[in-house]
Amino acid sequence: MTTQTDQTEISTLISRFFRALDERKFEDGWARSYFTDDVRTVTPIGASGGIEAMNDTKEAVERYARTQHIASDVLVDVEDASGTATASWNALMTHVHHDATVQQRGKEADPLFTVGGRYETELRRTHEGWRISLLSAQVIWTTGQPPVFSAESRPTPAS
Repeated sequence: MTTQTDQTEISTLISRFFRALDERKFEDGWARSYFTDDVRTVTPIGASGGIEAMNDTKEAVERYARTQHIASDVLVDVEDASGTATASWNALMTHVHHDATVQQRGKEADPLFTVGGRYETELRRTHEGWRISLLSAQVIWTTGQPPVFSAESRPTPAS
C-alpha cells in the first residue's frame, strides 16, 4: 500500500535527482543520495550497473552547456512488506548544445536537443530513505540532434 509519505518521499527523490543533473551537483558521493550501490540503468545509449556507472550519467549531462529535466505525473506503487516500490513518470528533457557543437554542425544547426520520454524505476527503502535500484529511460520522441558519441564514450553493458 502506498502512503502519502511514500509518494512524497519518492517524488521528492526524483525531483532532487533531476535538479542535481541540471545544477551539475556532482560532488563526491553524489549518486548515493539517489541510488543503491547495485543500481542498474538502461538508457538509449546503453546499460550500466553499479553506483560507479552513474559517472556515465554525469558525463552525458556534461556533453551539454545546460540542461533542463522536468518530471510529471509520478505514479508510485509501494510493496510495504518487502520495502520496495516502483515509480514511473513522464519526462521532458531539454539539452542546450555547447557553442562548439553548434559551430561544428553549421549555422543552421539546432542548438537544442529535446527528448520526451518516460522513466520506469524500481526503488528500495534504505536506512537513508528511498533509493533507486533500477532506472530505465524510454524515448518517445526527439527534436534536434544528440551529441556525437564515440565508441569509447558509450557506457559498458551491465552484466
